[in-house]
Amino acid sequence: MDTTSPFFVPLPELAVIEAVGPDAVSFLHGQLTQDVEGLPDSQARLAGYCTAKGRLLASMVIWKDTRDEAPVLRALVRRDLAEALVKRLTMFVLRAKVKLSITELAVYGHAPQGLSLPAVDASAATQSSDDTEATQIAASTLAPHTPGAQTASSAAVSAMQDAFLGDTNPPDDAAPWTLVRHADATWIAAPAKEGSATRWWLVSEQASDKAEPKQAQSAGLASDSDAGQAWQAADITAGLPWVQASTQDMFIPQTLNFDLIEGVNFTKGCYPGQEVVARAHYRGTVKRRMACGVLPVPQGLELASLPGTDTFNAASPANPCGRIINAAQTNGLLYVLMEVQLADLGQADFRLGAADGPSIREHALPYQLAAIA
Repeated sequence: MDTTSPFFVPLPELAVIEAVGPDAVSFLHGQLTQDVEGLPDSQARLAGYCTAKGRLLASMVIWKDTRDEAPVLRALVRRDLAEALVKRLTMFVLRAKVKLSITELAVYGHAPQGLSLPAVDASAATQSSDDTEATQIAASTLAPHTPGAQTASSAAVSAMQDAFLGDTNPPDDAAPWTLVRHADATWIAAPAKEGSATRWWLVSEQASDKAEPKQAQSAGLASDSDAGQAWQAADITAGLPWVQASTQDMFIPQTLNFDLIEGVNFTKGCYPGQEVVARAHYRGTVKRRMACGVLPVPQGLELASLPGTDTFNAASPANPCGRIINAAQTNGLLYVLMEVQLADLGQADFRLGAADGPSIREHALPYQLAAIA
């Protein structure tokens, strides 16, 4: 599923939190799974915030902002947990000279060369999937990613680039987590499938209600939920998990593949839950991982309620075998990140919500799972 038209969409589900003060770096270094003190100025990183038992309360994309003299760290987080996250972190500030807050900065998704989702292999059926379902998936995969409401026109993209970048354009082939600064915006290269064009998070330095230039609005800047769902599906197929309010305190970082995508540092020292996370790593006790799945959109789907929903193996229907982590629907397909047992990969007949629920086909992530068990 591809579109060569420039893609630009607001991402209101993401908020930007900020830590400001002389102790901002050292404070967050002691709270997160990432090596914040060693974070390069030219890159962002995935990080997690855990309970004392090592379960994730938040995932985030974190970077240093070097425009001000005082140390400033910013992070993209899911908006539905941002307030609770800032409140909890503030409880541990004590005498540290740092102030945490939720900013009003706007966040956008931008794919200058078009948004690309990997084709779904309709032949990769689970054990009890039928030909009708395979045909549905193949048809949805081959359907064009319709422009119009889902993508901005070239004029809209040009207007946004003029407003945020001026004569400076982000590189087309940037590595994931590359950070490009401009006076009015910060661009961060998002993970994507290998060989696909770069897609970017754009964090505007203007408040969310002032960030969209009028010329871009009139030229057709995407604003509907379909475009946002396509962007989230791209996150899912890239294997990038977002902890949200309904999945807090459910998963350790390794279950969400944080150790496979540089979201946890095992040499940085202490942070909440570090002992549990390190023990699972060094003792090789990680038996559950995050996998990607795809299925035709079920009838009567309530998308917002899917994260945290149980998944089942129809071959062993007595108990759930995992939970949904993230979900997005686009072009008639539902894309999911789901918790799985490593032993079930390539073997189980995964089902959504019940043992006789809709069948979920495994879809390859851009990195290996079993070899890291």
